[in-house]
Amino acid sequence: MSIRTRMLAVVAGGLAIAAATVVNATNGYAAAAPTPLPASQFTLTANYSQFDALNDALVARLGTVPVHTVMDSANHDRVAITDSLGLAGYAGGFRFDSTDNMDCTNYPQGITSSRDAVGTADNGRYDGRQLILVSWYTNDGCLFTETRSRITLVDWDAAYPNKYRKILLVEPTGTTTAPSFKDVRIHAGGVSWYGHYLYVADTSRGMRVFDMRKILRTNPGGTSSQIGRQPDGTYYAHNYSYVLPQVGTVTASTTSGTSLVWSTISLDRVSGSIVMTEYTCASGCIPYPNRAPRAVRFPFAPGATTFAATTTSSQALALPWYKLNGVASHNGRWWFYSSGAKQLYYWTPATGSFTYGWVSSGESISYWEDAAGADLLWSLQESLSHRNVFAVQQASYDG
Repeated sequence: MSIRTRMLAVVAGGLAIAAATVVNATNGYAAAAPTPLPASQFTLTANYSQFDALNDALVARLGTVPVHTVMDSANHDRVAITDSLGLAGYAGGFRFDSTDNMDCTNYPQGITSSRDAVGTADNGRYDGRQLILVSWYTNDGCLFTETRSRITLVDWDAAYPNKYRKILLVEPTGTTTAPSFKDVRIHAGGVSWYGHYLYVADTSRGMRVFDMRKILRTNPGGTSSQIGRQPDGTYYAHNYSYVLPQVGTVTASTTSGTSLVWSTISLDRVSGSIVMTEYTCASGCIPYPNRAPRAVRFPFAPGATTFAATTTSSQALALPWYKLNGVASHNGRWWFYSSGAKQLYYWTPATGSFTYGWVSSGESISYWEDAAGADLLWSLQESLSHRNVFAVQQASYDG
């Protein structure tokens, strides 16, 4: 979401945002359609081992904490959605607690789930838990630039309390004899969990990679500004109890002459790929590009949840829509969300495009496979006092 838009939302206050939250999900109607681009223009270079030595040293000092243990200590309550979202096929969801709902220094952006990580086996449970994962960026103050990023793990399982836990994303630093870490200063506009790996969009680069088996426990004391190893050997993390250190980087390049803007990402489990798209404007946007956006698909290595050392795109599209905050793809189908138009676009090469009403202040999209019920599209809203995380039946938005 643009800084200017967020400033207007804050100034306007809760009543204006509330009014904008309610939408009418109209029946799909034909719309402009994407057009193919040469996929060979776009490549990725992956490095999953760049922090191995530092991470080994951090683990030796702090140990790792499995996801189920992190969730056993979940200390925030998710609450029911009270807004009327007006969405066809609405299937439920939750809202973050009152503090996170009104926090103008932190903004939720990306969404994925344990269904992305493991599929439908054991009802999509990773380490015994069915989870929704949301990425956030943190400002130094309301409306300022990004200073750090985090994830939130949310229990979405009737067998466990309605709780969630925050984990700070960090980048390893220091030396193997005195390992430390620093903040990951990115927008975290999209996130995908595949196997043990968590891929987080890095707007100008590509993706940061994290390993969910390497969560570290830190000392929640100190001051809110302290991060990393201290002179006495204590590890602080802005009062967080857990950090997730980066393990690698996936860097994008192109021969098209215009670098990709990694605004958001999503996992396509059917094809074993990540799809991305760009937030751009037709004109008049600062600091976003003023040009048509693109969507690009990058396949994982065969049978793996990692990319090869070098990966060439398998599909690239020029898009007719602007201000895109969300993208999803599954079984040859695509969905795009425009926060500017407050619309969800559905497209396949065979059927063309369809347009649906959607929420305001929306962000990323994640596809939820369900072997026993309806497949879902999960999404979320970032606006203050309306930080809803919700699901709809995808069949209501497939033409």
